[in-house]
Amino acid sequence: MTNSTKLSNRSMYHFLMALTISSSLGLQAWRTLFDNFAVKVVGLDGSHIGVIQSLREIPGFMALLVIFIMLLLKEHRISSLSIITLAIGMGITGLFPSYLGLIGTTVLMSLGYHYYETTFQSLTLQYFDKKTSPLIFGRMRSLGAASNIAVGGLIFILASYLTFTQMYLAIGVLILTIGLWSFTQNPTSPNIVTQRKRMIVRKRYWLYYFLTFMAGARRQIFVAFAVFLLVKKFEFSVQEITILFVVNNVINYFLSPMIGKAVVRFGERKVLSIEYFSLIFVFLAYAVVETKLLVALLYIADHIFFNFAMAIRTFFQKIGDPRDIAPSMAVGFTINHIGAVIFPVVGGLLWMIDYRIPFVVGAVLSLISLSAVQLITGQIRRAVGRED
Repeated sequence: MTNSTKLSNRSMYHFLMALTISSSLGLQAWRTLFDNFAVKVVGLDGSHIGVIQSLREIPGFMALLVIFIMLLLKEHRISSLSIITLAIGMGITGLFPSYLGLIGTTVLMSLGYHYYETTFQSLTLQYFDKKTSPLIFGRMRSLGAASNIAVGGLIFILASYLTFTQMYLAIGVLILTIGLWSFTQNPTSPNIVTQRKRMIVRKRYWLYYFLTFMAGARRQIFVAFAVFLLVKKFEFSVQEITILFVVNNVINYFLSPMIGKAVVRFGERKVLSIEYFSLIFVFLAYAVVETKLLVALLYIADHIFFNFAMAIRTFFQKIGDPRDIAPSMAVGFTINHIGAVIFPVVGGLLWMIDYRIPFVVGAVLSLISLSAVQLITGQIRRAVGRED
């Protein structure tokens, strides 16, 4: 690796670090405030939450458009604009305390978050090699966790003094400042492989597509209904939710780099097998638990396993053409959000029948995913054979 490449990688690392902190701040603040804001201020129920969560995932479903935006803008510029969009959506949420208002601001915030995540994954896999990228993903998750701790502590303090509107505005302005700064930076390198700027769908990537789809479906059951279960059934307050998020992120601050190292040492198949095997029991436990302490512990465990998904992206890096990274991350994000758009609405309707049903579905999806990840090793061997 040349000195210029090393310098570029370092510049890209710092650039992604700043934007990942901003993205984490925005999403964590939104998650911390959303359910209490939706229930206590806007007065929504389970079916409303399901619809909003589904609409929140539409920008992720449209991540494929990043490929075409790349014809006009460089990826790092798209990253900066995405964070700016996230900041605006987050900042104005409290100004529209209605069902339609919450839909609009949620979609805007989500547009910024999902387009940043798409370019973040792509840039990481382009600028860092196969042994380094899992470590970078782990470090970024750790930095995100530290940011989440900070915003959680901030919300815990401010919740006693500020309204929801004021908290949304304050956090939005902070993120906007970082986004505007990043727009003045250029961390790119001419030594990086040029990416194809068209939609790429290849038969040999089928397992990556399938695991990505299943991860999106599983993730939405967690995002849409786990916190809602805490607020609706167990009556967690905004301060209690904040404490829970802080505990999650303290654990993940230390654990995320270890997960990245585990991917390098043990491989994607073993790491993902641990995730999905454990999630079968976590989701089933959600359906039967009756105490606040146990459901809080389940939520913490669920959140930990959420980090293991980095192995799906590093799996693609091992089987994919280096020129396919950017378009494939965009295609993967779209595939991930097919289930994400559908499952919250369906899950919300099932919740109205019996709140346990969405979690049982999550256990079934985890079992299917556990079976699929056993094929990873063979896929990697075939990819290495093609390179030879």
